[in-house]
Amino acid sequence: MSDEKERHEAEGLDHAYMHEHGIPHEHSHGHTHSHTQTRVVVNRLARAIGHLERVKAMVEEGRDCSEVLVQLAAVRSAINNTGKVILKDHLEHCIVDAVETRDRTAIDELNRAIEQFVK
Repeated sequence: MSDEKERHEAEGLDHAYMHEHGIPHEHSHGHTHSHTQTRVVVNRLARAIGHLERVKAMVEEGRDCSEVLVQLAAVRSAINNTGKVILKDHLEHCIVDAVETRDRTAIDELNRAIEQFVK
């Protein structure tokens, strides 16, 4: 276990808190997270990062605000679509496993994650 994980556990941070704040930790709900779309997600994120870097350059160049806003909308759409891929993958693997094993924790965590994602 990493020093950071040990520190967070020593501080008494609960599982849900660590999930909400992206803190690496051991999963207590008893199954291995299987991510079949990792390469797709990584590629989508790389494209979104490239678009966002271009938006930054546009701002630095003093480009028209309308053009910048259109490009920001494209970045937001790319991120939302990446989230959909992750959600679908999670539903098809982790949540199916959670339902089969009656693991309410995984379902509760998914609900919290969805709330954060759609804010």
